[in-house]
Amino acid sequence: MRFETEANTCLNDVTARDLESKGLPLRAKGFDTFFPLGPCIATDLDPNAVAIEAYVNGGLCQSSSTKELMFPVEQIVAQIAQVMTLLPGDVIATGTPATVGPLATGDRVEVQIEGIGSLRNTVVKL
Repeated sequence: MRFETEANTCLNDVTARDLESKGLPLRAKGFDTFFPLGPCIATDLDPNAVAIEAYVNGGLCQSSSTKELMFPVEQIVAQIAQVMTLLPGDVIATGTPATVGPLATGDRVEVQIEGIGSLRNTVVKL
């Protein structure tokens, strides 16, 4: 199944683990700067077979492929669509490869997805 509005991009899914461990999972992901997207939107990409890498300060910390997702992207979207209305422009994050780690102020994070490009962010304390 392919959705007419399907598009793909990089997403840096940031989590404040200290808040998450205090039983505040929604707040742990809810800060204004915690969901950067980009650098472009790819509409001609097979989301089930692309390489994903993440770097912190230039060092590789995650390397995987969407082939490793627990469920195909189409199944994820179909299941979500059964419980909520999806509209053009909605974003669904499909997860992250293993080996998430802590970040500190000043760290540079780069998310690379094959066929899309790189999303680069610097961690700042607000």
